[in-house]
Order: sequence, then C-alpha cells, then structure tokens
Amino acid sequence: MPELETPVAPTSETPPAAPGGAGELVSRRQPLGPSRKGAKDQVIERFEQKFIIHPRLVPQIRKYLESFTVADPNGRGEIPEYITTTLQLDTPTMDLALAKERKAFARFKLRIRTYGTDSNPGNPVFFELKRKIGVVIVKSRARMKRAQFTPEIIPHPETAPMLKSPKENNNFIEFCRITHAIGARPKMLIRYIRESYFGANDDYARITFDRRVSYRPTREWRLPGEEVADFKYWRPMDSQTGLRRPYAGYIFELKAMRDTPTWMLELVRRFNLSNTGFCKYATAWRLETLFRGFMYGEGSENTTPTPNWI
Repeated sequence: MPELETPVAPTSETPPAAPGGAGELVSRRQPLGPSRKGAKDQVIERFEQKFIIHPRLVPQIRKYLESFTVADPNGRGEIPEYITTTLQLDTPTMDLALAKERKAFARFKLRIRTYGTDSNPGNPVFFELKRKIGVVIVKSRARMKRAQFTPEIIPHPETAPMLKSPKENNNFIEFCRITHAIGARPKMLIRYIRESYFGANDDYARITFDRRVSYRPTREWRLPGEEVADFKYWRPMDSQTGLRRPYAGYIFELKAMRDTPTWMLELVRRFNLSNTGFCKYATAWRLETLFRGFMYGEGSENTTPTPNWI
C-alpha cells in the first residue's frame, strides 16, 4: 500500500470554545503552523470535530462532498477506503486512559499505527505521541518499514535503524523514552475501515468516515496482518452500546487548519450535525470492562468502584 499522507500530525479534537449544538462549527483564524502544502515535518497542528452519524446520512453527505473534495489517493475501490490498525500503549494501571476520563489539562497518548490488511514488509509503521494541552493537540510521529519493526525495538531503541530524517529519529527516541519512563505496555488493538477525502482547493481540509470500528485486548508488541483482516476476532465498538445511540453508526470527522472552510460549515448546518467526542481507546476500555463484569460509578464513563484495569 502506498505511504499515507505525511500530515497526520497534531490535531485538536475540539476547537477552542466550540459550541456543541447542532449545526455549529467554529471558524477562527489561528496561528496553527504549516499548511498541507508544507506539511512534511511530522509535526502539524489542526482542529478536529467528531460526529456520530446514522448510516442513512452517509450517501447524502458523500453527494454533497463531490463539489468540494477529492478522494484520498491511499484509498482503494470506488469508495476510497483503507484499514487502519493501532496498537495502544498504557501503564499497568491505565493512567493514560484515566487522564482522558478525568479530562486532565495536559495529557498524552502513545500508539503504534499501520495501514492495510497485510504484513507487506514495505508497509509503513508509525510511532505516534499525541499530546493535548488544554484544547490544543500536537501529534508527532516517526515512521519505519514494517519489516524493521520487531517486539524488541521499543524496549531496546538502540537496535532501531536510522530513519528518514533527524526529526523522525528524534521523535522515535522521544516515543521510546516516554514509554520507558512510565512503564507503558501494549493494552489494546483498535481497527477500523476509513473512507477519506481531502479538500480540493484548501491548504488542508480532510473528511473521514470510520466504520467497522473494532477492538481486541492484547499484551503483545505485534501488529496483526492478514490472519485477522476479516475482523473475525475483533469486538465491535460502533454498536448501539459503544456509541450510546439507538443505532449503530459511523464516526464522521472534519479536520482543518487555520480557517474552517465555508463548505464545511455549510455541511454541518445542512445536515444538522451535533458535535460529540468519541475516543476509540476509551470506548474500547469501557466495552471491555463491561464485558468482564465491572460496574460503573454514577456520572462516570470508565471509573468503577474498584480498579478496572485490563
């Protein structure tokens, strides 16, 4: 599979002071760093908004997007899709997940991500450190070939090959340093099918639909390949229980840098979309602990009266 767009870097799940009501999306001019045209540096900032939408809306939104977007060249098929697989790391006591649950002002995630359904040795693997301070998210990452990724490479970064640039080498070492400092280990595999588009005339605007969002607990420093490409051994997250909706739906995201394009604002208004947060890792944790029989405290998504570590 061809290499995915270099820009997937820093993001912001919710724009500053973003209203949460239907049809509202904030458009603000902010000094957010390089545009898509210059986004080769592995560290980029952007704003994101997430929506949970009913499947019947998807064809209508696709039709609307035809005038403003082009298909992501990394997609396959008439509908441009690819599979994303993420190995999520956390401490033995789930400190990173708890920081998200408790809405800590400064928090971060550690994850290893790849694309496609096979273990082609030339496919890229990305090591991503996603920091959030207030409403600003900055995501840095390093990339290596799948053939170079081994279970020993994080515990022993001195065995890693030299990467494409000094910046990526620094990002990889920082990823390993933080992993070691907090004792992070593999906790969860998350996989989904992503349909992706770019703004046709914007510096950086991206639209994604995620479906078949699934998870699987793990303790291994390993990214699965063809043997689980059919999702047979994965547990769904885009169900009614996972989405907290009366229907199984899609995770729909709008991502932009600097100003939000007018056509994005109109899309949200026209389809009466309501901004909502949806963290795949937090949802996987909640569903897995429910599956294991934990009970939740009132007013909390994942905190239980007893430790619900996985």
